[in-house]
Formats: sequence, structure tokens, C-alpha cells
Amino acid sequence: MTQAIRSLVQTAAIAALALTPARAAELTTVRTDQSRLIFVYQQMGVPVEGAFTRFSAQLLFDPAAPNAAKAVLDLDLTSVDAGSPEANDELASKLWFDTKRFPTARFVAERVTALGDHRYELRGKITIKGRTRDLTTPVTFTPASDGGLFEGAFTLQRADFAIGEGIWADFGTVANEVQVKFRFVATAAK
Repeated sequence: MTQAIRSLVQTAAIAALALTPARAAELTTVRTDQSRLIFVYQQMGVPVEGAFTRFSAQLLFDPAAPNAAKAVLDLDLTSVDAGSPEANDELASKLWFDTKRFPTARFVAERVTALGDHRYELRGKITIKGRTRDLTTPVTFTPASDGGLFEGAFTLQRADFAIGEGIWADFGTVANEVQVKFRFVATAAK
């Protein structure tokens, strides 16, 4: 190989390395103070929104290797905020979340699939009131200089988890479908 061709190959290799994006930092911390988990359901045909104000998360996410991601979310069901103390007390009762026996709900991610353009499919298991079901949800990741934002929504069937039993079991009064929306701010370990 002539000196000119060797120099050209070396220059091209250096340019390719310079243009290759740096490996993104691995995100390991969910900023719960900046994150939000809300739910919306229909009661007698009227949409009602609530939120959970306390949860913890374990996260390991590298945008360059999403298939290796790990996530566990523990949701404090006693932190439900449905808009009034009476509604919160009702949701904590045995007929709804039964928080005395089941104070926490848990989601464990089992697989993350990249769909392109910062979109992912998250598959895992969700456990509420001792009942575990499969859950698949789309997630959008918006990178930021110090981490990123995960956003998504899914619908669960409350009857699958015995949420709203007894007089509340009628889906004409309270719909079976509950939409859950999440917005999690994540950062890299410092």
C-alpha cells in the first residue's frame, strides 16, 4: 500500500471515529420528585383522574444497549390521590386496593425492544393485590444532557386485579378500563 493510500485510510478511520456518537451514559436514577404516575377511569361515564405520589424505581438503561435494560417500579398504593380524602380512603379500602394487606404494587421489566426513533416496547409483569399479569407498553425516550425522560401509557383491566369489588364490581358504575400514564425523569449516576 502506498504512503498516500495509507494516509488516506488513516484519515478516513479517524474521521469515522470522530463522527461516531459517544456511548450514552447509563441511566440509573429515577428522579421521583420530577416524575409522575397518573390514572384515568370512567365513573358513571365521567372521566376521573388521580395520581400516586410515592414510588421508587430501580433502573439500568443505556440508550446504546436497550436490550440489556432492567427496571423495577414499586408503587406505594397508600399514596393514592383521587382528589378528596373520602375518595382516597375508599380506594385504600378492602374493596379497592386493600392497602392494609397489599400496600405496594410492583412492575418488573423483563424485556425492552427498540422500535426506532427513541421508541421502545417494554414488557414485564405487574403485580397488584397479589395478582400478577403480563404488561406490554410503548415507551418514548427523550434524551437530555443529564439523562432523559421516559413517557408512556397503557390500559389495564381493574377486574384482573380485583380492584373495585362488591358494590363497585359493576362496570356500568366504574369502567373496567383504567388508563395509566407515566412520565419518569432519569439521570446517570454521579
